[in-house]
Amino acid sequence: MAKINKTNAARLLDQLKIAYELIPYEVDEEHLGAEHTAEVLGEPIERIFKTLVLRGDRTGLFVCVIPGAEEVDLKKAARVTGNKRVEMIHVKELLPLTGYIRGGCSPIGMKKPLPTWFHQTLTDHDTVYCSAGQRGLQFSLAPADLLRAAKGTLADLIVEL
Repeated sequence: MAKINKTNAARLLDQLKIAYELIPYEVDEEHLGAEHTAEVLGEPIERIFKTLVLRGDRTGLFVCVIPGAEEVDLKKAARVTGNKRVEMIHVKELLPLTGYIRGGCSPIGMKKPLPTWFHQTLTDHDTVYCSAGQRGLQFSLAPADLLRAAKGTLADLIVEL
C-alpha cells in the first residue's frame, strides 16, 4: 500500500483530534465530478459532498458544500450569506484563493478560512465524504466533525427540482 501524504486538511483534522479516514481513489481527469467519485468509491452520491467557492456582492468569498449530484441555488446561497447576488468564482481563481485545484477542493484547510455553509442533508448520514484537499483523495468522517472542522453552518442551498 502506497503511503498517503497528509494534506493541510488532514493535518487540521489531526490538530482538532477529529477521527477520519483518508480514502485514495483513481482519478479520471475527464470526470472530476462527484458522480465519478461516488462510483469509484461504491458509495451513494448523497454521501459525497462537493465544495464550491462563491463570491457575494456584499460579503466576498464564501464556501457552499452540497451533495454531489445537486446544484447550488444561487438565490438561496445569497439569502443565507447576506448577499444580493452571488456567483461561482472562475476555476482559474480557485488555486490562488484557496490553495486547492478543481476536483481537489476541501472545505477544510484553505489558505485562509472562509465562511462555510453545508447543505442541511449533511446531518442525514452517519458518515460523509468530501475532498481531502487533492484530486484522488477523500475524507470519510462524521458530519458533526466536518461541520466543526470547517466552522460550518447548515442551510438549504440546493436547487429543488
